Amino acid sequence: MKFLFEILKRFSVSGDESAMSDFLLQYIDQRKNYWNVLPEIYFGENFHDCILLKFGQPRTAVFAHMDTIGFMSRYNNQLISVGGPEIIEGTKLVGKDSLGEIFCNLKGDENEISHDFPRGIDPGTRLSFAQNVRIDEEFIQAAYLDNRLGMYVAMNLCENITDGWVVFSTYEEHGGGSMPFLLKFIQQTAPIKQALIADITWITEGVQFHNGVVISIRDKFVPRKKFIDRILSLLEGSGIPFQLEVEEYGGSDGREVQMSPYAIDWCFIGAAEENVHTPDEKVSLVDLEAMLDIYPYLMERL
Repeated sequence: MKFLFEILKRFSVSGDESAMSDFLLQYIDQRKNYWNVLPEIYFGENFHDCILLKFGQPRTAVFAHMDTIGFMSRYNNQLISVGGPEIIEGTKLVGKDSLGEIFCNLKGDENEISHDFPRGIDPGTRLSFAQNVRIDEEFIQAAYLDNRLGMYVAMNLCENITDGWVVFSTYEEHGGGSMPFLLKFIQQTAPIKQALIADITWITEGVQFHNGVVISIRDKFVPRKKFIDRILSLLEGSGIPFQLEVEEYGGSDGREVQMSPYAIDWCFIGAAEENVHTPDEKVSLVDLEAMLDIYPYLMERL
């Protein structure tokens, strides 16, 4: 889990993913010669810090967003949410502006939020939750398991994949925006018909800890039933524990696949967490293991 712990402590609030992108590129450069297939790697300013890895002859793409929710400083100690963080009085925040490191506490409620950093903070500075990773025999708990776990699964997939795209996207937590140009590039370079979204969902009355990875039948958006049925058929007899999710709200990079001008089927597959968008997101290790197992299994068979 060394890679997971490394990315959990790195800053990547939506719109400021460059440091995370640089770290991933360094890691990929160190590991790629040990993978079963050496990928073609696409990155840089033309891709706005996104990273695309093309293995063999792709049929399917896996997308994992590398940004997080957070906050942005405004004026007079005010803060504005980036994405949808839970507003909890006293939450510890960290960041960096032109005068140096920032360690402060969140104040207020959903109607008005601020910080208590004495010298003030440059307007436009992004802040994130202070990280505190906890792991025991059953759970991992930390800030930003959404979507560090999706990134961890996607990078793990790279070890043995023979054919497919593995894509690390940006902006997802604050309205999206990178997927349209990523999909256009993929369809012009090595087109696909299928996409899997490696992301994290919610514990609900129908989705519980330790019951396996979640396959989402719908959130706010509805993937094509024919594709979901195909995935469920492939999983029969796999031995990989999974559970099904049906929700009215929520979204992911799958939304932009569905809204694109390309006929690409998609499915959200990920572990479920408690305490969503707080510093204390909590995921079952059993469910994470199932998520790690399901991606190579499906990528080989789809």
